[in-house]
Amino acid sequence: MPAMIRYCAVFLVTALMGAGLSHAARASDLDRLEAFMEVTGFDVALDSIRLSAEAAPSMIGLESDDFGSEWTRLVEDVFDSEQMHSMAIEILSQTLEDDILNHAVDFYASDLGQRLVVAENASHMTDDEQLKTESGEAIVAGLLEIGSPRLEELKRMNNAIGSEDASIRAIHEVQVRFLMAAASAGVIDLQMDEADLRENLKSQEGEMRLNLQRSALSGSAYTYQAFSDADISAYADALEDPKMQQVYELMNAVQFEIMANRYEAVAQRMQSLRPSQDL
Repeated sequence: MPAMIRYCAVFLVTALMGAGLSHAARASDLDRLEAFMEVTGFDVALDSIRLSAEAAPSMIGLESDDFGSEWTRLVEDVFDSEQMHSMAIEILSQTLEDDILNHAVDFYASDLGQRLVVAENASHMTDDEQLKTESGEAIVAGLLEIGSPRLEELKRMNNAIGSEDASIRAIHEVQVRFLMAAASAGVIDLQMDEADLRENLKSQEGEMRLNLQRSALSGSAYTYQAFSDADISAYADALEDPKMQQVYELMNAVQFEIMANRYEAVAQRMQSLRPSQDL
């Protein structure tokens, strides 16, 4: 499942506090959710959040290399796969309805669906992001040169996965929560309040939108390069189904909530790694 915010966080937390299921029913539901995570590739998408942690120090003017091996240990601890997996299961167990779950599983369990998941999982866990980006951009340039209609189908697929507006709001929320947590922990001296920070990020929205469009297109071109045009069109059709739209709205919300939560945890623990810095 492609990776694309925190939508209704209060609702999600409230949902987790209610509803007492019987042990047998809960065990059965958990088995189905575990199968959903694996079949759709959402488990690997969550694991890939750890790779994004390399960018966290840059938000406060530092680099992950500045922390040496301590940063690697911190990331492995905070972005623990089992913990993130458990967080996702807890939220999904209270929010993912059976008909939506079944719809997604039926598609991703198909021959095309499983081939897509294999390609997406490999793309999610690619260590060399620069090579991935350059390769994807080269593919896009080639498609533009020959006037291939495949580009429009890739764009249609990306639009179905998640709106740019929602992605931008989610990214801003992750940034705000990370920076506010870093300021609270004394890692940085933040020279603005939360409202000013949000306004500052909003002023950069135009550039971010262009970067997201370019990144999404090159990423899709790279990830699905081995698939036929017909496969790409069939995938776009499947993603535009209203039920699949609901699946992705929830998946995106869960993924960004976990990312924001883990980035906050990183910020709170960075104080022990390096003296405070002014922002």
